[in-house]
Amino acid sequence: MLCLHPSSLYSSAKKSDNELDACYFPKITIYIRLSARISLFKRRERAFCTDAGSSATGECGKKLENYYHVLGIKESASIAEIKRAFREKAKQIHPDLARSADAGEMRRLLNAYEVLSNRERRFEYDRIYRYTQKPKSWDYHTYLKEHSDEPECQAKRIFFELLHFEEESAIKVWNDAGGINFQLRKFLDREDWMDCAFLLAEELAKQNYAYESFLILISLLIEEHKKPYFRHFTLDVELLLKEIVRLSLRRVVDDKTWIACLRSLLQFGFSAKEEAAWLKSLSETLYKTGDKPGAREAYEQAKIRDSKIKLSKKVSAGLGV
Repeated sequence: MLCLHPSSLYSSAKKSDNELDACYFPKITIYIRLSARISLFKRRERAFCTDAGSSATGECGKKLENYYHVLGIKESASIAEIKRAFREKAKQIHPDLARSADAGEMRRLLNAYEVLSNRERRFEYDRIYRYTQKPKSWDYHTYLKEHSDEPECQAKRIFFELLHFEEESAIKVWNDAGGINFQLRKFLDREDWMDCAFLLAEELAKQNYAYESFLILISLLIEEHKKPYFRHFTLDVELLLKEIVRLSLRRVVDDKTWIACLRSLLQFGFSAKEEAAWLKSLSETLYKTGDKPGAREAYEQAKIRDSKIKLSKKVSAGLGV
């Protein structure tokens, strides 16, 4: 499990009152649509930000609360123990029961209970909180740089630098390590690899590595379909993938590669309209390469999805459709 150095994990930013209030409600903030620049990982981390508690500073510029300390329980506590601790604490600070009630304390208690009593959100919280706990006396980034000849350190450095807005350096390390042939997944656990791969694909797309970004995103969707991890964030992966296909991929690949890319898109069950457009392009490209039977079949599949779709006049005439 990758441990990040706590000093300056993410840069602080001034937030509006509404944004600060939202930090108190993980159930809400986890669904907030942020700008494309904020990573999936940071969006999850932001959901656990709070004013109080002792921990490293998070992306929202506040503290990562230790929810176990708030409830006064061990990290190994069972659901029953969490519920019991919540009830006992609530009696002590609830505005209707306690004379010196503190609304802020009650809000902290509710946040802790909502996260730790939900198995999936507790798992997510534990991962993110552990990332902030590396002792300050040790500079993790320096260590990774000093071991740049080791593939595992290269992989973790790429992830670290992507999380710290050092995209240029991360891309250089990735290229030096072998680019698309570098097996990031071999050196990161599944969740870290998926977060890192998305960040990497996002930055590669910005730097005109459209094909490499496409391949990474395809691998992420395949993995997500096997065992969900991104869940509601999968939409962001799909949107980036479709944007690359629409705006830049065709310009940087030859016909054979474009055909392979289009076929790989058809395995995920996108909308009928989107698949029809891709099948039309597949048909026209297959015709261009001399594969008329394949072109005709692709067009027939496109028509099933969109009865109004038309091929170019040249291809239509050549196929007799």
